[in-house]
Amino acid sequence: MKMKTVFRREMKEGGKNLLIWTLSIGLLGFFCTVLYSDMSGMTRDMTAMFANMGAFSKAFGITTLGLETMAGYFAVEAGTIHGLGSALYAAMTATVLLSNEEDRHTGEFLFSLPVSRGKIVAAKMLSLLTRLVILTVVCGAIYQAGFLLVGESVPAKEFISWLLAELLMNIEISAICLAVSAFGHTNRTGLGLGIALLFYGFDKIGRITEELEKILFIGPFSYAEAADIFAGNGIPVKAAVFAAAVTAATVLLAILHYRKKDLAA
Repeated sequence: MKMKTVFRREMKEGGKNLLIWTLSIGLLGFFCTVLYSDMSGMTRDMTAMFANMGAFSKAFGITTLGLETMAGYFAVEAGTIHGLGSALYAAMTATVLLSNEEDRHTGEFLFSLPVSRGKIVAAKMLSLLTRLVILTVVCGAIYQAGFLLVGESVPAKEFISWLLAELLMNIEISAICLAVSAFGHTNRTGLGLGIALLFYGFDKIGRITEELEKILFIGPFSYAEAADIFAGNGIPVKAAVFAAAVTAATVLLAILHYRKKDLAA
């Protein structure tokens, strides 16, 4: 058995979930996008209404762009759906990526084959990365179809930057959950979903709390906020560097532990 065999098995087993999550996230974002044409006459009033809601408006980026433009509307509506939905998928998938071999009692067979644990982990990680890329690209294409349908456009540079930021965010969350999976022996999907939701909650609370706002960069959602990116602010360098460090450290931890893990533990 070679790495590509493990990779193909992972892609096949995860194909159904990938399809369901990609279509669910993409179509929800698509419907939000095409509703803009029906709501365009109301968005100015909605922006004014949300402006009076203080913390709520700041947390969801409404005060950054507003809802009266296509970019602002998409960032607040579809951006929120894609960000949270893709993060939940990334966490759910990564949390069981390694521990499912023990949970399903297939590890004894897999590790008896002439392929090192390091290569097995590498193949599984590559399959996860491939799935995240597919989800990001397909959802992006679906959103573009929504823009074309309503005859609106969003700045290409900001749109691509946002998709890349979302992908990087999901890779970071996956890396953290991969470490959880390496130390686990059973299905811990609930824990993975809880981690993603905790990061999301931290980001929203941090945007309206002065004390937490100073350390907001430690959360993966901090550099993938659609409203900030579509406003032309780009990806915060400090947050990106911290994310890269966290990703590298947690992946290394997962690999080192899994390579010496006792399946009988």
